[in-house]
Amino acid sequence: MVLWEAVFPGDSPGNQAPVAIPQKETFQPGLIFVAEREGQVVGTCMAGYDGHRGWLNAVAVHPDAQRQGIATKLIDHAVDGLKALGCPKVNLQVRAGNEAVVAFYKTLGFDVEERVSMGKSLE
Repeated sequence: MVLWEAVFPGDSPGNQAPVAIPQKETFQPGLIFVAEREGQVVGTCMAGYDGHRGWLNAVAVHPDAQRQGIATKLIDHAVDGLKALGCPKVNLQVRAGNEAVVAFYKTLGFDVEERVSMGKSLE
């Protein structure tokens, strides 16, 4: 997907749209949100809930469509979907050094929580 390539350059193969979207479509497909303009995808947000915490993933808005409220609407819609499932808290991750995005999420009420993000591939 061109959108994710523009917003998440250099993402690992497992996080790229051709892999991530089909995986998400098999689990909680109702938590995939897409914004379109004139038939073109300009924004995405995937959410998930494991019964304890919710997560926002792949929140992306095409650079040509940023600062128009699209991300805010996608996030609000995803949060509403998580609340409807009984989710008490939502988490997300931002790439280190991306202070503009951190500032954006702060305007939506998110707080920075001091954590070390770790992962392990199971493939």
